Amino acid sequence: MIVCFDIGGTTIKGAYVQSPIDIRFVPKVPTPIDDFELFVASLRDICDCAPEKPEAISLSLAAVSDPDTGTITCANIPCIDRRILKSELESRLNCPVTIANDADCFAIAEAGFGAGREHDIVLGIILGTGVGGGLVVNGRLANASGGFAGEWGHGQTLATSAGTPLVVIPQLYCGCGQKGCVDTFGASRGLERLHTHLSDETLTSEDLLALWRTGESKALRTLDIYLELISAPLAFAVNITGASMVPVGGGLSNVAELIGALDAAVRARTLRKFNRSLIVRAECNPEPGLIGAALNGFQFLERYA
Repeated sequence: MIVCFDIGGTTIKGAYVQSPIDIRFVPKVPTPIDDFELFVASLRDICDCAPEKPEAISLSLAAVSDPDTGTITCANIPCIDRRILKSELESRLNCPVTIANDADCFAIAEAGFGAGREHDIVLGIILGTGVGGGLVVNGRLANASGGFAGEWGHGQTLATSAGTPLVVIPQLYCGCGQKGCVDTFGASRGLERLHTHLSDETLTSEDLLALWRTGESKALRTLDIYLELISAPLAFAVNITGASMVPVGGGLSNVAELIGALDAAVRARTLRKFNRSLIVRAECNPEPGLIGAALNGFQFLERYA
């Protein structure tokens, strides 16, 4: 049995898992973001209530683990930021621990039980409050030991001009510390930022997309440029990885017309010519973070058995 956690800046979701299809969810608890001892105690309490002693503990986090040092970078939970979290938790919880980024867990869940099943290479992407991704090859995370595989939203890849007629796209600093990342305009707040830049008008992404559906001219202009900006680096990521399916999660994935338009824009730019949808809404429900953590946990046990 594995105990899985999907840990966000507000809540900790947990589950007792006998197999990837036998998942018993437990009640959510608040995430202690500033107190490491309380953070550990919250995990320990859930582990202590497990029906049997777990073989491993598997975490999904909005964080990145350095593959060389094991150091965690986690902006929204300060008490674990810059810690070598795996070894600290193993010593305190007396159990093997594996940790994966939440986008990686989303991707492996989609590869196992969602839109990416039966595909050898799956690039799972997030379009929400941020732009992220994870890469799964033959059912396993490409970066099972940590790192940034699949993170197409970061790196200086954003075009400096787009649209017809051309408009200058400012190269903004990103939360990752770099400049000109897809994340700066590809996320939901980035879409709003782009619309303000183009039209000098402030709208929520929800209102903007509603206007786009009606054919309003300013919204059409913004979404045309948005799709141009993000489809090029996403197509490049597909070319590099060889992904044959790209499930999308996050808030923007709920807009079917947007995902359809993004699919058409990306497929027009990929070297492989797909005669079916490539960019699709995620299918793995409920709790893909916990399902992905479960899959990663069982694969962790296989590697180190």
